Amino acid sequence: MNFLRNYLDKQKPKFDKGGKFSKLHSVFTGFESFLFVPNRTTDSGAHIRDAVDLKRTMIIVVLALIPALLFGIYNVGYQHFNAIGELEQSSFWQLFFYGLWKVLPMIVVSYVVGLGIEFAVAQVKGHEINEGFLVSGLLIPMIMPVEAPLWMIALSTAFAVIIGKEIFGGTGMNIWNPALLARAFFFFSYPSMISGDKVWIASDTADAISQATPLAQMALGQEVTYSMADMFWGFIPGSIGETSTFCILIGAVILLLTNVASWRTMLSVFVGGFVMGWAFEGISGVSAIEQLLMGGFAFGAVFMATDPVTSAQTNTGKYVYGLLIGAMAVIIRCINPGYPEGMMLSILLMNTFAPLIDWFVVQNNIKHRLKRAKAVVKS
Repeated sequence: MNFLRNYLDKQKPKFDKGGKFSKLHSVFTGFESFLFVPNRTTDSGAHIRDAVDLKRTMIIVVLALIPALLFGIYNVGYQHFNAIGELEQSSFWQLFFYGLWKVLPMIVVSYVVGLGIEFAVAQVKGHEINEGFLVSGLLIPMIMPVEAPLWMIALSTAFAVIIGKEIFGGTGMNIWNPALLARAFFFFSYPSMISGDKVWIASDTADAISQATPLAQMALGQEVTYSMADMFWGFIPGSIGETSTFCILIGAVILLLTNVASWRTMLSVFVGGFVMGWAFEGISGVSAIEQLLMGGFAFGAVFMATDPVTSAQTNTGKYVYGLLIGAMAVIIRCINPGYPEGMMLSILLMNTFAPLIDWFVVQNNIKHRLKRAKAVVKS
């Protein structure tokens, strides 16, 4: 690594102001900050100094996503060979590499398109490139159906980066979660490619394989044929990264132990979903626990609702924000058969109202402090 560091130091003057490649300064600093921790620190007393920067935070989230991603890759192969009746004759590595062959192009397209746009915007504006898309670039393919055409993923990613991030000023300024915005664009632009039973099972032939997800069975009023064990471990059809609650919980532990995600938000989402699932149990025909295990509920609660940029910032606001997300997700599932998965819309809606929730919390705190101050003056 010392060789690489010395090489970058020698090339750096060429990209600084007045250098031969000064117009590519943002591109150079982007690669440099990705490879090494920046050696610049603040010099005023108003800032907190610690070992955590944006790159390390994003890498921790990526590491937390790895268990769900690896299982999702395996599950793509598992669902395919199970649907064609060749599961027992297939080895673990056959299932895994089949899934990798299907999923890897989606990841590559997401990163190439998203990072390409961010590099281009930073170059035009002369801004530094940040590491925010390291997470979004992985989240986008993980919440897409495996049969999604690559050009649709590319278009959805471009929409999320341009409209969801850059138009607001880049990472840290966006109102909505970029990955969910990509899925929302995909859903409303190409609904036939993200609904029904054929999009969740990978197929090598022109005729896609059909297999209903637990959410689809619930929406149609059918008996859910998958056991709670299958839904917990993840042996069900669905989006690539959303099926295994167990692997998602491993990621949750990583995020909580490193203080990257808020336990208040995460816990509140599950509580809100459980309470509303219990209240609608007679309508949905499934238990409250099953509501938490089906679809993208757990994935949304752990990786989407806890996004520090788009979620509530106050401690009290995090409780309210999380409870509303969990409750609304189940309500949408139960009262709208045409859209059985309500987690995406629930989180995006609460992203919109998160600043308002914080405003009410702050105003309430101000009122209480003013009352205490008046009481002290009178006494």
